[in-house]
Amino acid sequence: MTVGETAMAIALAGSMFLSVSPDAARGQVILFLLISMAPFVVVSPYIGPNIDKMRGGHRMVVIAVSILRAAVLIGIAQVVQGKSIVRVGLFLTLIFCSMILGKTYAIAKSALVPSTVKAEEDLVGANSKLGQIAGITGFAAAVPAGILQVISPKATLCFGAVAFLFAGLNAYRLPKVVTAAKDAAQLEKTELKSSSIVTAGNAMRILRGCVGFMFFHLAFWLRGEVAGTAWFGLAIAMTGLAVLLANTFGSFVKRHMRESKMLLAALLAVAIAGIVAAWYDRVVGAVLLAAVVNAAATIGKLAFESTVQSDAPDANRGRAFAHFETQNQLAWVIGGVIPVILRPSGEVGFAAVALVGMVGAAVYFRAGGVVKKSRGERATDPEHPLRSE
Repeated sequence: MTVGETAMAIALAGSMFLSVSPDAARGQVILFLLISMAPFVVVSPYIGPNIDKMRGGHRMVVIAVSILRAAVLIGIAQVVQGKSIVRVGLFLTLIFCSMILGKTYAIAKSALVPSTVKAEEDLVGANSKLGQIAGITGFAAAVPAGILQVISPKATLCFGAVAFLFAGLNAYRLPKVVTAAKDAAQLEKTELKSSSIVTAGNAMRILRGCVGFMFFHLAFWLRGEVAGTAWFGLAIAMTGLAVLLANTFGSFVKRHMRESKMLLAALLAVAIAGIVAAWYDRVVGAVLLAAVVNAAATIGKLAFESTVQSDAPDANRGRAFAHFETQNQLAWVIGGVIPVILRPSGEVGFAAVALVGMVGAAVYFRAGGVVKKSRGERATDPEHPLRSE
């Protein structure tokens, strides 16, 4: 899947859809942010809940998504270089379909992870390994995709289509499981509203908001700096490397602290890095802050997904992850809109990130996020639905 997504991103790098630059009108950037929310309107209420109840539902979804994404790329290849109104309309429609399919795959993947591990303690390691493989594969796929891009964007898109088809064939090896043979009803609601999941979800939204804020804050602020475009490119590269490293060492971190402490550490890292960047007030500090924020969000995501997967065993995970991904994307959009509208100075923006990190860490700690019970302790809790009789 990652190879296909990388090929698509490279092929469309110069398209009207992905060419929204920092110099574009604020309205255009805000429109882009709103469009990024659109796929969740389809995925969250309609797709996520239904795939939980079918035998092999998530496996079937991964296979179907792979085939459909290959078909979408072939369709895009036919219209990517056209300028007529019809071709542009088809192009945007296919891009939107690709976004929906991408989010659907992400939800199905998160819901499938628990069925591939033997113990809850392995969940963070499994999620971490998936992210690590995706990062390494993305970097590796960029080379052949870039070479084909020199020949033609169509060649790159066809390369991506083949990669998606290959992913669909590999998906047949996934286990057939039913994550929700019947509606969990009240039990599901109780589990998803447990203190561990609620506090972890709030922390995750704060981290995602900081990611969105830093991306667009840097995009606008660096316009006034010498070699601003080059610096922004370096920031993107550094954040990609930071995400890869966070996924690589995610399981190592888990061996030394619980998921709750991982989330607290992520918020504190954002706060400390924000303070340093605001005090230093230089481009290098801003780039490093962006890297830390993205790494912290990655660690937080690993901890959050593991928390949901272990603390809500009776929940329809497709529906649950669709719901949480919608909230996280909304936090990213809100975080991105703020610097687009207000356009704060570099120092003020970095200080704002530090403040959000500090407040988030304080609220998380006060809410009891770091005293999350183990599965065995929950079994003896008289107020928990999984208690022992």
